[in-house]
Amino acid sequence: MEWALPQSAKARTDVRFIKRLVKPGLRFKSFNTARRTIKGYEMMNVIRKGQINNIKKGDIIGQKKFIESLFERVV
Repeated sequence: MEWALPQSAKARTDVRFIKRLVKPGLRFKSFNTARRTIKGYEMMNVIRKGQINNIKKGDIIGQKKFIESLFERVV
């Protein structure tokens, strides 16, 4: 099964959700660490909200398989 992020969802990010995760007092060691961490938060939020093609909102098993497929490609 092939997954893709719809074009309309790429530009949308839930800033309030991300701001809750990244507390003002949290200090990152470098800009790149902060960038990668926030990107990860954003991607997990997109997956959770069901904005990935072929994965419905609340489909925990589908979300799990999607994330596992991402890590299989890396290894």
